Amino acid sequence: MRRLDGVAAALAPLFWVALFAVTLAGCSVTVADPEYTPPPPLPALEQLKQAPLTDPAGFAAGEDALAFVTADRNVVCALTSARGPHLNLPYETNNFSDRDNQKLATVPVAHCELAAYPAPAARDVGDDCSGTGLGYLGGAAFLTPSRARYGECRAGVTQMEAEYGPKGTANGPVSKLRVLPDGGNLERNGLRCSAYRSGVACGNVSGGVGFFISRDHYELISAKGKNLQTAPAKAQKTP
Repeated sequence: MRRLDGVAAALAPLFWVALFAVTLAGCSVTVADPEYTPPPPLPALEQLKQAPLTDPAGFAAGEDALAFVTADRNVVCALTSARGPHLNLPYETNNFSDRDNQKLATVPVAHCELAAYPAPAARDVGDDCSGTGLGYLGGAAFLTPSRARYGECRAGVTQMEAEYGPKGTANGPVSKLRVLPDGGNLERNGLRCSAYRSGVACGNVSGGVGFFISRDHYELISAKGKNLQTAPAKAQKTP
């Protein structure tokens, strides 16, 4: 009996060595390459073209529209419709469904608002807001199948800013919308919006028109393929 105990004691170290070898063989250790440089992000239209489409079922909002917020709660967007100047927005009061407006042509559009945003560049101010008493402010982007715009005639803050800006209260319609994760890509009536690069790109890929917006800069892409980008700017303060 003592002899068997001695053999067991002698074999014990070999058992643990074998067990360690088997365990190590089943594991892999990943070591970061210090010389690896990640590829640059895709241009806005390429992102919209290449990113896999997200199932739109969870993003339905109101009457025939898709809407989402970004994970950082800085951008809200809707892929929706317009009748003249009237937008069907699930997060803004609007007159889209009024009887008098139903005779107007319905056009697919994308609309986005930001909580923190850059001011529009002088070349992108598309309206002098004459006679309205309003100013042309940043914080909103708009896309039709043929044109992209940044900024709008507005007094005060956007709905996104009212909920998630510096003095915001997150208990309005935006707070109830679903987050589109980074890389997510939604499509409605030929227009797409994708969350990436800490912002959102929306565009008409086949028409070569789109925009990218984030808290510190924006880009407008024209149908001629020219990419106009504002210089990085500090986020505009709430008016």
